[in-house]
Amino acid sequence: QVQLEESGGGLVQAGGSLRLACATSGRPLKYFTMGWFRQAPGKDREFVAHISLTGTNTYVTESVRGRFTISKDKADGTGTVYLQMNSLKPEDTAIYYCAGSETPRYDPRMVNEADFTGWGQGTQVTVSS
Repeated sequence: QVQLEESGGGLVQAGGSLRLACATSGRPLKYFTMGWFRQAPGKDREFVAHISLTGTNTYVTESVRGRFTISKDKADGTGTVYLQMNSLKPEDTAIYYCAGSETPRYDPRMVNEADFTGWGQGTQVTVSS
């Protein structure tokens, strides 16, 4: 069974940076496109970014584009997926979740929770003003 485990969250001042990591363990090649979502207090979980299996294709939601970058260290279903977050704002405060999709073919429209079947437990990011 493949598991996803996030790390790297914490408390940071506005304008600071954090790098989240999502480690994959277990049988490889279960998940193809990998994504990051976040859920702020009192709000629905929202899409942040995704990356294709090989890392060739990425998509970052407009609200954080230019500040957040998604990457991965291996061009297969193993390894770690990263979310580099710069110029953080208090409104970025949320629990950040890593997610994996079992759909082999990359689709840039994969921005919904239903597109992803595997989820990590989440890591808290708090940005103070």
